[in-house]
Amino acid sequence: MNFNRTLISTALAAVAGAGLSACTPNDTTFGGAVRHNYAAQIVNPDPQYEDEQTTDGSVSAAAVERYRTGKVKEPVGVKTTSGSSSGPN
Repeated sequence: MNFNRTLISTALAAVAGAGLSACTPNDTTFGGAVRHNYAAQIVNPDPQYEDEQTTDGSVSAAAVERYRTGKVKEPVGVKTTSGSSSGPN
């Protein structure tokens, strides 16, 4: 009797598991946000521009040379906010 009860319980669990697995919807857009973000971060290896390139790279070459010789131009600081703060000091 105990064997029959175990067999029936196992069979019912298998049928319920098989039946409930069919209820899961198959979402076709699952992972769409990840695929979109991945595609947005890919660099086009052959970009097409309307106009010809107007620079020859001399500005970049001069910047590299200044970097190599230690004569880098210091950036100008810009304050974006003004005001005062009160702190513990």
